[in-house]
This record gives sequence, C-alpha cells and structure tokens, in this order.
Amino acid sequence: MQLLGKLEIKSKEKIIEFLSSQQTGRISSIDENGYPQIIPMNFVFINDIVYMHSHIKGEKLENIKRNQKVGFEVDKSLEFLPSYFSDPTDASLADTLYISVVIKGNASIISDKEEKTIALNGLMKKYQPEGGYEPIKPDMDVLNEVEVIKIVPESLRGKYKIGQHMDRKSRIDLARQILERNSPTAKETLDIMGFEIIDNEPKLVDDKLW
Repeated sequence: MQLLGKLEIKSKEKIIEFLSSQQTGRISSIDENGYPQIIPMNFVFINDIVYMHSHIKGEKLENIKRNQKVGFEVDKSLEFLPSYFSDPTDASLADTLYISVVIKGNASIISDKEEKTIALNGLMKKYQPEGGYEPIKPDMDVLNEVEVIKIVPESLRGKYKIGQHMDRKSRIDLARQILERNSPTAKETLDIMGFEIIDNEPKLVDDKLW
C-alpha cells in the first residue's frame, strides 16, 4: 500500500498536462452481450470533460445509449528497464517506467450545437495547432455529419513510475543506466524523470513529487 501511494499522481495539473499531451485514449463501453468494448480514440480534455468525435453510427454509440457508464484510459510507456539493470540473471526484475490516467464516468452523445462546436474546435486546436482551417460554427452542416461523445468523470486517477519511489542515489544510478543504454526514448524519459544531461552525466534538477 505504501508503494501504491507513491505511484499515485496527486497533482491534478499534472494529470491535465499529461492528457493534453497525448494523442490517443481508449474508451470502454458495455456491448449488448455484457462484454466490454475498448476502442482507441482521438480526444480532448476541456473543463474536466473528455470529448471525442465519432461517425454518426457505430457500436460504441449504441452501447452508450444503452448504458452510460464507461471507462476511459490514457497511457504512455516511457522506458523499458532491462532485468540486467538490477541483476545479471534474474529476468523477474525487468520493469517499465510509465504514466497512466484512468477515468470512470458517464458518457452521452451531445445534441447541443454550442457544446458540440466547443468540442470540435477543441479537437482541431489540439491536433492541428498550426491552424490552416476555418473554425467550426454552430450553424455549419458539419455538425450534422459527426457525433460528439462526452464523458463526465465520476473518478479520475493517475499513476506514474519515473523513479520517485526510489532513494536519490538509486534514482541517479538508474538515470545513468538509461543514458548508457541510449534507447530511442532515453532522453525524453530522463527529462520527465527530472534530469538534465550535463557533461554526459545525468543531473537531477527536479525531484518534486507529482
């Protein structure tokens, strides 16, 4: 229980920052036979609400009409940690650094054109920040050509593992191993962990808990 507490993201600002930076989330709804259906979706998080656009027909829409209770999940795998970081032979010590957010809430299909416009413009701003399009307005025909799914969270929880559960020395040793292994994600991972590379050595510059 003590470790689980250290892995929980306490900062709502960090959760929002993470959700805003990620491209894909997964919505889980319940189908007509009682099975969960999980679908990857583009999404935007605005004013504590998840919005997604959808084709006007589809199983997930029928699921939501039948049962509004859904799950929504976003995750990012930061760095695989080989077992030999900890032991030369024990494969069970392999691990992964990650960030994840899980939402349980109630979903609905938006009929209000003003809210639908806010959601679609929010999606465009997130995925096409360079512009190059005409902002959507409530009187445009495009609003009739897509559906927008809205999820109002009942619970929102984040977990992360970036070495914050380790003592300072162990965390620095881990950063050195990541830097030496030099995976394609190593520098981004070290940045998220709070390290800067100075003279080819990782220096811990930010060890604040999230």
